[in-house]
Amino acid sequence: MDSAALPALTPILDGIDRWAELAPLLPVIISLELVLSADNAVALAAITKNLPNPDVQRRALDIGISIALILRVFLILTAQIVLKLWAVQLLAGVYLLSLFYNKIRTVNTNPSEIVDRKDSSNNASFLRIVVLLAFTDLAFSIDSVAAAVAISDQFLLVITGALIGVLALRFTSGLFLHWLEIFPRLEMAGYIAVALVGIKLLISLAIPYFFVPEWFVLLMVFILFIWGFSTKHQSTYKEYDS
Repeated sequence: MDSAALPALTPILDGIDRWAELAPLLPVIISLELVLSADNAVALAAITKNLPNPDVQRRALDIGISIALILRVFLILTAQIVLKLWAVQLLAGVYLLSLFYNKIRTVNTNPSEIVDRKDSSNNASFLRIVVLLAFTDLAFSIDSVAAAVAISDQFLLVITGALIGVLALRFTSGLFLHWLEIFPRLEMAGYIAVALVGIKLLISLAIPYFFVPEWFVLLMVFILFIWGFSTKHQSTYKEYDS
């Protein structure tokens, strides 16, 4: 979710036609992006977590999110055409739900099998993760870009919001990558948030006149993250005690 997708910002964004008018709002927009990108960020962090070491993980995030920015800008510039294609929204919703399904399916997988799978082809795994990062962000962006373009016809403003959103996403993804090692429920909370976004996309496609309030989505994500941060690994407690 992006700050530009919030209906409450519509009157403000409609009145902006110069950079001087946008500048005072940038701190507010950046703060909103940091908060609203949490569901997207934990999903990207959970995907990146499958890589073997922190340096490779950071490199994958840098490359994947850079590609994501290019895809977001392309989506914004072609929004009037692309977002009218119902198949795009369908694919995005199904893709996000498939990520959740794959996570559920691997919950009971033998950890040694996962390690063997990682070690079998590091380069292929890295490229696969980068592609997953880019397309996961793109799927998340479908809904918010549609809303942003709908409330403002100034593409430079919308692209600026996308840039801020991606930078915020890179920052929050790095934080969540660390927090995933501390809070065992956080990864599942992120994947449930992914499923919620996918369901929201499919519902809006199947029932165009059914509106899911943004406050409801925010509330659900907030509850999920309370649950995700509710438990720490036992090893974490030992480290702090020592």
